[in-house]
Amino acid sequence: MSWPGAWEGTLPLREVEATFAALAAAITAHERLLLVVPESARGVNGWLARSGARLERVRQITLPTDDVWARDFGPITVQRGAQLALMDFTFNGWGGKYPASNDTAISRSLQARGQLLPRLQTIPRVLEGGSIDSDGAGTLLTTRQCLLTPTRNPDMTEADWERGLRDWFGCDRVIWLDGGRIMGDDTDGHVDMLARFAPGDTILHCTCDDPADPHYAWLGELTAELAALRTRDGRPYRLLPLPIPAAIHDCDGRRLPASYANFLIIDGAVLMPTYRAAAADAHARAVIASAFPDREVVGIDCLPLIDQSGSLHCVTMQLPRGVLPCRES
Repeated sequence: MSWPGAWEGTLPLREVEATFAALAAAITAHERLLLVVPESARGVNGWLARSGARLERVRQITLPTDDVWARDFGPITVQRGAQLALMDFTFNGWGGKYPASNDTAISRSLQARGQLLPRLQTIPRVLEGGSIDSDGAGTLLTTRQCLLTPTRNPDMTEADWERGLRDWFGCDRVIWLDGGRIMGDDTDGHVDMLARFAPGDTILHCTCDDPADPHYAWLGELTAELAALRTRDGRPYRLLPLPIPAAIHDCDGRRLPASYANFLIIDGAVLMPTYRAAAADAHARAVIASAFPDREVVGIDCLPLIDQSGSLHCVTMQLPRGVLPCRES
């Protein structure tokens, strides 16, 4: 994770830091945490201690940062035989929308400081971690809206992407989605805001039951598209619909991208975003629990994060065992 040094949303920085501290506490209950901290950050240890985070499981590294969205600039780990490799793609601020020169250098800086053990393979292509999702068994899920946006890799065709994704990640099936949209999402359609794999050929996906809401049509198209998909052995996927909360707006009236699909799977638990929307939060928790019956489901208040258009999965990047240089405490 990358700790916020500033916040350009409408909520105060302290609310965002409280979310990061709660997330750190939930993660360190099960795993270690590598935390990038900008020099402008203050009082990080205090936030962590008050949240109940296990400080012995947190390693802080001070580096220049642009923002907090580690999912999109962090290294993507792949396993090749018995070896792990780290894919380091270019991050250009979602097609040049925001500054990104510091964030795109973070993986290289961490390896230079001995914080990442496997070899870092630099890929001279723009790709964000939130734009792909994998079932871990050779199938990758993504959206044309994002990957084919010309502000990322204008020379790449869909066929080029197919070859690249198969080569980089070892997948043998790429599923392209066209339907679905979440208002306020400025990533050009990251799949981790729309649909996610779960065990047992399951896909959790966002839905809307209010015909007066624009999402009703957009997410209805996504549902129909997912229903038409088939698993590797020709069966329909098990689809689990996630609600979206009633519209949440910032102080300027902009609708914020509240998505329960932006959950994070960790050892022994699934961390899910909540949005202070009691009924929708409870409904989403039940759906996620049904997809992961062997894991604890932990809710984290992410209303402060969507104030800047991201959520829980967006601010984290998992690092499998063998990536960090020392054993767990």
